[in-house]
Amino acid sequence: MSDPINKRYDESAAEANRALRQAAQQQRSAQQQAAQRQRAAAKQEAAPQSAEPAAPAARPAQPVQNAVRTVNSAQQRAAQRAEAARSVRQSAPARQPVSAAQRFYAAEVEEPEYEDDAPIRKRRDGQSGCLGGVIYFAFVLSVSIILACVGWLAASDVLALNKEPIEATITLDKDIFSEKVVTVENENGSEERETVRCVDLDYLADQLKTAGIIQYKSLFKLYCNFSHADRQIDPGTYELNTNYDYRALVKKMQIGSGAMVTTKVTIPEGYNMKQIFQKLEEENVCSYDDLMEAAANYNYNYSFLDENAIGDPTRLEGFLFPDTYEFYQGMQASSAINKFLVNFHNRLTEETIDLAAERGLSLKDVINIASMIEKEAANDDERTVIASVIYNRLRRDMPLQVDSTIMYVLEEHGDTLTVEDTKIDSPYNTYQHTGLPPTPIANPGAASITAAVKPANTNYVYYALDAESGTHQFFTSYSEFSAFVARQSYSN
Repeated sequence: MSDPINKRYDESAAEANRALRQAAQQQRSAQQQAAQRQRAAAKQEAAPQSAEPAAPAARPAQPVQNAVRTVNSAQQRAAQRAEAARSVRQSAPARQPVSAAQRFYAAEVEEPEYEDDAPIRKRRDGQSGCLGGVIYFAFVLSVSIILACVGWLAASDVLALNKEPIEATITLDKDIFSEKVVTVENENGSEERETVRCVDLDYLADQLKTAGIIQYKSLFKLYCNFSHADRQIDPGTYELNTNYDYRALVKKMQIGSGAMVTTKVTIPEGYNMKQIFQKLEEENVCSYDDLMEAAANYNYNYSFLDENAIGDPTRLEGFLFPDTYEFYQGMQASSAINKFLVNFHNRLTEETIDLAAERGLSLKDVINIASMIEKEAANDDERTVIASVIYNRLRRDMPLQVDSTIMYVLEEHGDTLTVEDTKIDSPYNTYQHTGLPPTPIANPGAASITAAVKPANTNYVYYALDAESGTHQFFTSYSEFSAFVARQSYSN
């Protein structure tokens, strides 16, 4: 039923109801008046006759008849209005299809046929309103339950509640990090801009989701953006599990955390800096290029390093103490190098420094001599003797003629040098230049450093390798040295 027809029908029904109520009220009033007159007449009949004749009794029937006529008239008018409403309803155009939502809110009820003398029934608005309230309550309850479930799932992921136990290894290469300038507040309360390193959150969230550590990537990225976690995470390899909530995951993906994967690397005595860096790259500690960059430009605060040599990676040669180390996989190159320098600093004794000063040598000179001893000595017994040969030649201003110094700069070489090798143009060619080479040629161990400050007391100025025994023979004259070399069969 269209809205205009409903409106006209409701107005007609309401007017008919008002007329019926007025007629009924008038009927009750007339009946009350008639009853009062009847009681008054009965009292007069019971009273003694007076001298004057009584007034004629009032006719009570007339008001009642008037009331009845009023009621009948009102009923007729109501019947006419109801008939008019039915006519309008019958003449209305055909009903259009009603949707489920319209049926839900309209709650249309078919109108009963009214009789002329029957009262008009009220519309069932109360029943429709009650049903709508129940449905609305059910809707609100359902939405609340859905939101509660979603909230619980999100909280379970953020707080690591009731998760299936999963462990995974996540590697964050330095390539997924980028630098950006941010505004930070310093201790004085003023703001300043600084450059920070930030992880690619999309990549990180994908890795954690794929590994099963988190369930909702968007939620994890939202947490990281809110807490600035992208600035706190470091490159490396980490062992993570589903027991870690979001906050713990961020803490674990930092250098020095217990979740960072470590590896033990043994650096042999006599390795030079390039060999050490290649070894670290093979063990997934750092890349070779990053290590060379840190060796050249990072400012390490140690007195034994030449501050004026910043930009030259060879400034660290000789001070990367050979030992067994435990590194984090993917750690910063500067931190990895610092492990070697800290170890060297701790191994350095006051006696070594004092003995070097007595000989008029700097610590770098001592390490330079020790590096040649490390590369030349075939066993521990030879170390002090080879040290004595080096010192004897330095005192006589003779070229050291140490093969290892030339091998240090040759990209390819055999076990022995050729004549052409001894003629190369290099400051490390101790056949052509007197004195010490520019830098140490290897990283010596403790025994070679001790031999450098405590050499044997000899007059040897030559030594040569005994091809049969693999040890060295020492000589005081060139003729003895040449005769011995002539009897050897050296081959590359």
